[in-house]
Amino acid sequence: MSEPIHDKIKRSLHAAEGLYHRLVLLVGETGSGKTGVLRDVCDDFGTSVINVNLALSSELLELTAKQRCLRLPGILDQIAGRAQSPVVLDNLEILFDKDLKQDPLRLLQGLSRNRAVLASWNGTFNSGRLLYAETGHPEYRSYGSVDALIVEIREKDSGARYES
Repeated sequence: MSEPIHDKIKRSLHAAEGLYHRLVLLVGETGSGKTGVLRDVCDDFGTSVINVNLALSSELLELTAKQRCLRLPGILDQIAGRAQSPVVLDNLEILFDKDLKQDPLRLLQGLSRNRAVLASWNGTFNSGRLLYAETGHPEYRSYGSVDALIVEIREKDSGARYES
């Protein structure tokens, strides 16, 4: 019998405590059930999910384009600093906005240097490559070396698969 996804995430968060980057990525395509899983994990830890799109967009609204690029990492760090451990992040699409000129994986790794971070990743993990968006899409990202623990959801609810 397969290990429940919640248990895999908890095990990964525990394992990440000894790593340089304490980052666990919940990887799955749109509609795979990532948000529901994150909420369930938050219930177990007594914390809440941070909607990164909402939290960052409200903070960046009054800034110029250049200020947004420069200040985004610090603002994201402040948002994460106000959260309980583990920091659980969902709806990360804003981090991929090409106008913000950020490296989303590097931002998440930076956040996870001093705290455990569980983040949803809307994409796939295939043959050791972490992907976001389709090839040719302006927000497309491909990472061959990922300094994070990966928990992958292949199908809604029951079809979860664990990678590390």
